[in-house]
Amino acid sequence: MHCLLSGPLTVEKITVKIADLPASLVGTKVVQLSDLHYDGLRLSEKMLADAIAISNEAEPDIVVLTGDYVTDDPSPINQLVLRLKYLQSRAGVYAVLGNHDIERSHSRWEVTNAFTRIGIEVLWNQIAYPLGRGFPLVGLADYWSREFNPVAVMNQLDPTIPRLVLSHNPDTAAILQKWRVDLQLSGHTHGGQIVFPGIGPGVIYYRKILSTIPKKMRRRLPCLSQECIKVVKNWQWSQGLHQVHKNLLYVNRGLGTFPPGRLFCPPEVTLITLI
Repeated sequence: MHCLLSGPLTVEKITVKIADLPASLVGTKVVQLSDLHYDGLRLSEKMLADAIAISNEAEPDIVVLTGDYVTDDPSPINQLVLRLKYLQSRAGVYAVLGNHDIERSHSRWEVTNAFTRIGIEVLWNQIAYPLGRGFPLVGLADYWSREFNPVAVMNQLDPTIPRLVLSHNPDTAAILQKWRVDLQLSGHTHGGQIVFPGIGPGVIYYRKILSTIPKKMRRRLPCLSQECIKVVKNWQWSQGLHQVHKNLLYVNRGLGTFPPGRLFCPPEVTLITLI
């Protein structure tokens, strides 16, 4: 099983300073989970259970999910929600969809309906206020969908009010520079999956590597294909915290794993404290 190639689950703890954060929200704890790819191949049941336990033990104020819950067939979402229903938080669980969640014509609705059944609210170009009117939560449609439209959403917000933005694909950070984004949470990249310490994600060097690998093998290893290179334009934002103009972006490495597996790029649960 590909999930055996993922490496141990890690917990990333970060503290983020938010200008104009309401005093009542200082110390707010946010848990981020991303890119589960729950299909029986890319995420073990143990790792999923461990991630849920870590989240609950943190006693978060809010849990956010940043896309790609399934891979191709959306039907496993109906089993996944039987696990995710145990997520606990003071202000609820909110989600945005990723490109894999909308891959088939009915995928978006099947994933959304399954989440709705267990009380997870899916935001699709919508604004919610689980933490109060002074700190809105924005959830954008996936970047690769026809409905990605940050103008219609972001222009609704008063620029003097801080906000948290969920957007599956970190490439959207380049577009969102036009607006105030105190913290954007994304996934999508799996952190690059294969990372060379001190150098960065191997995908940056794949074009050179590809020429040395037979085409038949490339087809069997998706992470060694041209499609992998196209996942994002900005591989420098493949994981961790980044300053993008005046905005902050955090990219979660995800829980799921594609072949050939992960190297120096473990799956993660992110615990974020706002100050």
